[in-house]
Amino acid sequence: MKISLVAAMANNRVIGKDNKMPWHIPSELKYFKKITLGKPIVMGRKTYESLGRPLPGRKNIILSNRTNPPQNPNEQVVWVSGVKQAIAAAGPVDELMVIGGGKIYETFLPLADRLYVTEIELNVAGDTYFPDYQQLAEWSEIERHEVAAESTQIPAYTTRILDKQR
Repeated sequence: MKISLVAAMANNRVIGKDNKMPWHIPSELKYFKKITLGKPIVMGRKTYESLGRPLPGRKNIILSNRTNPPQNPNEQVVWVSGVKQAIAAAGPVDELMVIGGGKIYETFLPLADRLYVTEIELNVAGDTYFPDYQQLAEWSEIERHEVAAESTQIPAYTTRILDKQR
């Protein structure tokens, strides 16, 4: 199973502020949906709560150290307390998508085979950052797409797919 991290970040690696993304870019959200649909996704409890609902068309695996996770009748949501449990909960799949937040990225980065990184042309204040992945390993860029700013409210961004060099 390939473990992939999916993240959108500002120039300064900010991914969140006050448990929200500090931007709203519809075309980038469509890209996120395209690459994660039909695949199991792992996220932390705060990320799950910020979404407000399970993401449809994907098994939602919530990694939390809470001893009493909420009971959820939705079979697409699984609560786990560790990395091994999260990987096991994904089942026999080709790719497991890790979607945040900051602590979850830090936990899974050493295990990651691939990064789907969206670099947003913004400098914003934040309280959650994507880890400095370039310090951990060598990565090879296998795909890159630059998207122009749509308006003064919707900045330019670049999507990159990076594979860890073995």
